[in-house]
Amino acid sequence: MADDTAPVSAPPSPGDADAEYLQRRTLRRGSAGWLLLTGLGVAYVVSGDYSGWNVGLDKGGFGGLAIATVLMGAMYACLVFSLAELSTILPTAGGGYGFARRALGPWGGFLTGTAILIEYILAPAAIVIFIGDYVESLGLFGLTSSWPVYLGCFVIFIGVHLWGVGEALRFSLVVTAIAVAALLIFAFGALSDFDAGALDNIPADPQAFGSSSWLPFGVLGIWAAFPFGMWFFLGVEGVPLAAEEAKDPVRSMPRALAISMGILALLALITFFAATGAQGADAVKSAGNPLVVALEGDGGPTALSRFVNYAGLAGLVASFFSLIYAGSRQLFALSRAGYLPRFLSLTSKRKAPYLGLVIPGAIGFALAAATGNGARMLNIAVFGATISYALMALSHIVLRRREPGLERPYRTPGGVLTSSVAFVLALSALVATFLVDQDAAFIALGVYAVALAYFAFYSRRHLVASAPEEEFAALAEAEAELTRD
Repeated sequence: MADDTAPVSAPPSPGDADAEYLQRRTLRRGSAGWLLLTGLGVAYVVSGDYSGWNVGLDKGGFGGLAIATVLMGAMYACLVFSLAELSTILPTAGGGYGFARRALGPWGGFLTGTAILIEYILAPAAIVIFIGDYVESLGLFGLTSSWPVYLGCFVIFIGVHLWGVGEALRFSLVVTAIAVAALLIFAFGALSDFDAGALDNIPADPQAFGSSSWLPFGVLGIWAAFPFGMWFFLGVEGVPLAAEEAKDPVRSMPRALAISMGILALLALITFFAATGAQGADAVKSAGNPLVVALEGDGGPTALSRFVNYAGLAGLVASFFSLIYAGSRQLFALSRAGYLPRFLSLTSKRKAPYLGLVIPGAIGFALAAATGNGARMLNIAVFGATISYALMALSHIVLRRREPGLERPYRTPGGVLTSSVAFVLALSALVATFLVDQDAAFIALGVYAVALAYFAFYSRRHLVASAPEEEFAALAEAEAELTRD
């Protein structure tokens, strides 16, 4: 029996693993085609259409949030096309960590993987709080406290993931389809009351530079609205984490990423205009359920608003469920390669990383039950996401420049110009997080510092050379050595 904790040395990497090590850490290949991958991409994000984005109206007004959404949509589109190329080069569960590992070395790989992990562990904890709020407000099950909902969500949905990835993604596709259909029905109902004059009814701040009815908080309001423009797309970049379990990832991954992004852009457009135009920007800017407010106004609940309220719960469940999946795969890949404790990557007989699901779930439940502050945790997740976006875009640029001859079954339209746009906008969004919630940004930096200390003092000396992402990087280093010789 192989020892999962003791380091095994082999140059040039400090660690290696035998066949048994990797056999105990395998995922079920061929479980997801392009349709399930597309559903996964939309599922990551769809809850953001139901709530959260509207707070950007309170930061930048209609005009500020509209510009921020366009810019963030451009960032995600450029990033997604860059990731589509990278995922066909290295179709493994490591996703962004694997890309950055080859382009930026072990430190770059760890920085990227940790940032992704912060996003995908904190975001489910935030969303489960929102689920609890929805259940309580709807009066379901007679609950007056939300922590049983948190526990039930983690236990039930982690259980589905343990059952198998194919079953999990099919469940996610069904729930996501319900949430998307409800958004289209909402838009049809809300647009019947659309009033263009209500879009810019937030009072302008005369002291803000460049303020107007469209930009009530001035030019700086556009920048402050960046994190909320991201809510329409946040998470779609996680599709490549399913590459190791996908059918024909070289073809299915770019297709799924492109279709997901197209669907999300359409949903963002109709949701933003329909919700804001129905009752006015001022009415929905601070609502916890802006779509319901857009439908009801001062007239009280209607059949459509009740339907949308329940559909919002479906959207939250879809995102919660899929984000658990993404976090487990990133944790699995980092653990399998030795960046995190190796036992976390062990898989069950059904090829599910059971500890990679259970341990982040336990952490998420504890955070949700202890704090109840979903907005703060989501802001921390956004901070981690923006760091990973910048590093993944940079990885694409570096690999294009350093290894132009690398086989690329799919090539990003626009090449390095596309990934450069994503890189600049990601850095801008990173800075914008400090304008929204400085405490969240510094908490994320503190978590980052602890993780980096662990890597610096321990795990970088115990990496597993035969992990797929490490082998891919080692091959590049060997080829470079031959070229120098």
